[in-house]
Amino acid sequence: MARSLRRRSVTTALAIALLLSGCGGDTLSLTEYVDRLNGINNEVLPQAAVLIAELERSATPGEVSATMSAMAALRTESVEATEALEPPEKIADLHWLLLEWENKLVPIEEAFAARAAAVSGWPELLETSEVAAYRAALVEGKQMCIDFQATLDATESRGVFADTPWLPAEFSEVVDARLGCDLFPENPDSVFQPAPPTTGSTG
Repeated sequence: MARSLRRRSVTTALAIALLLSGCGGDTLSLTEYVDRLNGINNEVLPQAAVLIAELERSATPGEVSATMSAMAALRTESVEATEALEPPEKIADLHWLLLEWENKLVPIEEAFAARAAAVSGWPELLETSEVAAYRAALVEGKQMCIDFQATLDATESRGVFADTPWLPAEFSEVVDARLGCDLFPENPDSVFQPAPPTTGSTG
């Protein structure tokens, strides 16, 4: 049953999860802000890759629970660090758009982990409201990629990047990598679904 699940989509959720980690209370310049994002990418992505691989190997809901708990814990660290980071005023709306989604995802993952630890097996897990909420979060995340790009485009049109013309493209690349915009499944509302039943056996 575990191998029939479309768990690869979790890559997206975790990518989104670890977006803007940093420290310090002083407002950063635009260049410093992007540099901070690049630095945290290098620190976080290896941890994310390990957790994703563990999730894909999960054979039981209990194993999913353990990995999802670890993801939520890593995400919580990112949220706390992000809340201590003062973004440049001219892109603060983008910063808080991302942080708002990440804050929503933490309790969803925690609830998913708790439910996965309590169910009797895959069929029961796949019918729970926690899995439904997780799917809905992925749908929202995919839409947020669209909203982020629209907001970035509007920011560019206001000329806030005039003194650093290289920044919009690089900023978009860094954030897209964290959001996992290219990795969202075509139909995120169908993830963690069982494979269709076979039509019979061959003789």
